[in-house]
Amino acid sequence: MPEPEPWVPPEGSWASSAARRRNMQAIRSRDTKPEQSIRRLVHASGLRYRVAAKPLPDLRRTADLVFRPAKVAVFIDGCYWHGCPEHYVSPKTNPGYWSDKVARNMARDRDTDQRLKEAGWLVMRFWEHEDSGACAQTIVNTVRARRAIPT
Repeated sequence: MPEPEPWVPPEGSWASSAARRRNMQAIRSRDTKPEQSIRRLVHASGLRYRVAAKPLPDLRRTADLVFRPAKVAVFIDGCYWHGCPEHYVSPKTNPGYWSDKVARNMARDRDTDQRLKEAGWLVMRFWEHEDSGACAQTIVNTVRARRAIPT
């Protein structure tokens, strides 16, 4: 059997090596363990929600949990990708690119928060390292309180 050809990044590719490419492709944008844990607890409390849904039809961004009638959008932010002040560490490889990427993510998060607030939504953000039980309880209490408010 002939040796497989070594992987060569396409012209203009951001991947610096085949190993880096595999690593980056393995990063999940949804259904992460912290998200699943929080969703499981919220669901067990009796609340139903949309997963990875757009809170607003014209907004090209999705929230991790969306409670449409209560107008609550929940985001579980990854410490690295969203610049957690407690856990973010600038990468050793290509730090300029990745630090700029995280800064753009943070700016987009603030823009998303603002747009949703202007549309009457409550935005809840949690870090992936926060206790799932505490996050879920906060979500449940908030959604139930907003549902009780006459509109």
